[in-house]
Amino acid sequence: MDNEFTIKISIPTDDYGYILLKCSHCGTFFKSTPDDIEDDRVLEIYCPSCGLTSDNYLTEEVVELAIAMAQNKTMDLIYDEFKKMEKEFKKGPVTFKAGKRPNHEHENPIRSGIEALETTIFPCCNRKAGVKPILRITGCYCPFCGVKNYEVE
Repeated sequence: MDNEFTIKISIPTDDYGYILLKCSHCGTFFKSTPDDIEDDRVLEIYCPSCGLTSDNYLTEEVVELAIAMAQNKTMDLIYDEFKKMEKEFKKGPVTFKAGKRPNHEHENPIRSGIEALETTIFPCCNRKAGVKPILRITGCYCPFCGVKNYEVE
């Protein structure tokens, strides 16, 4: 039995090409383009609100989908192994019945998310991101270099 499997989750972009991210430290939502996030010149992503970096910026929606998909795949693999055992022990002193296939967890689709975020240009990196309107007024950290910008456009 192979102990590894891969699940791919596609995170949709909004109408402007941004994906929704959430800081694991302060819970602030913000948006960035997949190209900016995957750019090799961007070493880390910083939260525009608290300025901290995180290992992941996944929203609860993405995590819940990943868990449901992993549970469904795992249950399918276990059931397939039980079916093999059922065939192997069909005749003899010991028999085994796999039963019916388990029901799958519902896999809720991911939506593009919060629309109340405003596109902001960060002059330090010449990149754009979606941030809360209040952060544009009070100043925020650039998600791509971590510089505090007080005059964002």
